[in-house]
Amino acid sequence: MHYRLSAPDPSSHFLEITYTIPHVKSTFLEVQLPAWRPGRYEIQNFAKNIQQLSMTNAQGEPLFFEKITKDRWRVACEGQPEVVVRYTFFANIQNAGSSYVDEDLWYLNFINLCLYTEGRMQEPCTVELTLPDDYRLACGLPSVEPRILLAKDYYQLVDSPLLASATLQHETYTVGEVLFHVWMHGNLSPNWKRICADFRRFSAEQMATMREFPEQDYHFINLILPTAFYHGVEHHNSTMIVLGPEDEGEGLYTDLLGVSSHELFHAWNIIRIRPKELLPYDFTRENYFPTCFVAEGCTTYYGDLFLRRAGVFEDDAYLKELQVYMKRHFEHSAQAAQSLVESSFDLWLDGYEKGIPNRKVSVYHKGALVALILDLHLRRKFDHERSLDDIMRGLWQRFGKPFVGYTLEDYQHIVQEIAEEPLEWYWQECILGHGPLETRLNEALAWVGLQMTTFSNGNIQLNLLDDPRAARQRERWLASVQLAVEKNQE
Repeated sequence: MHYRLSAPDPSSHFLEITYTIPHVKSTFLEVQLPAWRPGRYEIQNFAKNIQQLSMTNAQGEPLFFEKITKDRWRVACEGQPEVVVRYTFFANIQNAGSSYVDEDLWYLNFINLCLYTEGRMQEPCTVELTLPDDYRLACGLPSVEPRILLAKDYYQLVDSPLLASATLQHETYTVGEVLFHVWMHGNLSPNWKRICADFRRFSAEQMATMREFPEQDYHFINLILPTAFYHGVEHHNSTMIVLGPEDEGEGLYTDLLGVSSHELFHAWNIIRIRPKELLPYDFTRENYFPTCFVAEGCTTYYGDLFLRRAGVFEDDAYLKELQVYMKRHFEHSAQAAQSLVESSFDLWLDGYEKGIPNRKVSVYHKGALVALILDLHLRRKFDHERSLDDIMRGLWQRFGKPFVGYTLEDYQHIVQEIAEEPLEWYWQECILGHGPLETRLNEALAWVGLQMTTFSNGNIQLNLLDDPRAARQRERWLASVQLAVEKNQE
């Protein structure tokens, strides 16, 4: 499969795309544009950005085709060894899951704009980019020639965003044998020494925790805007991050650290440790699954925890972020009627909208809090010899590394195996139920010298308790795995 992308008039924000389908042996072909993208579990109907579309044979002669759904076309191609689809796509949105072109920047998520042929998604894909000569290019895909990218199949293609510009800035660092790239586009002068030092620390902490990394290289691709923004999306060996405003200073840097650590952990959790219902992705419709509280909740919990364990955050910075999860849950959805499992399933309905009062919970915020409860329960029971780390490693070894997908029952089995108990209270109160979490959460927090206070006006505050023994448990909870590994190696 071959795609050629150009922007003859980039100020119009239109891409011209030629999609060539070789080795045709059938009477009809059906081509499809995805209706949604991984990392955002809602129907987005990317086909609404197609302005015009035509289909010809290799000689440029028109072929008969018809539109059969909102984003699917059938073409008659009997006797034609090749089909060429030409179309224009409007790329004028800058968020971490969209596409945008203008005179200074190409930002592409191929999932938005690359058609695929039914039955041929496993075939290799090449992408030819007609970029200006002075543009640098950031993408997780390898280049077979200058400006030509190669993906092993369609799934890899659409899981590899691209940023290209003459002003793109770049730095690298390594952890073990893994090469990490940090790309920046925006009106800023990055402190590369600080960025690489901090990124190396949390990357090493995550790799020490999981004991290996799924890829040989990884790309943090950052688009920094002049306006307020916070959005990141995980991909197979990269993440696309959009932040702003570009002049925010230390606040922007804290956001960069938080979202980058979160997205890096997704390299294990959801990119490879994936719910069975999402294997393989069906891009034509909703792919319902009940375990987004694992995919996003555990990742949200770990994102900031890794920053603290790596020494990038001090205690006060970490506890400030922990209080944010508590406030967002308890001040907005503590009385919600849905459980985490129900809200995971209903992401496709309204998971990214405010929704009606007291209906759903956030799989990110409540999901992070129940991950915290489980982590501290295990640490308390086994004197820190077991923790949520063991559960994530178990998921990686059994489901992520072999890439076979897990179910809710699989997750429950691993948790119960590590805990050596059925944990009925946890499943019924925290995961399958919709009751308040205050009691269970404060029981867990008290063991590490913390307490959540709910005021009469509904506000939430996280406080430190004056308890030296609990403070020692807190130190052990927040201790670096990487430092322990290095000490053992010595």
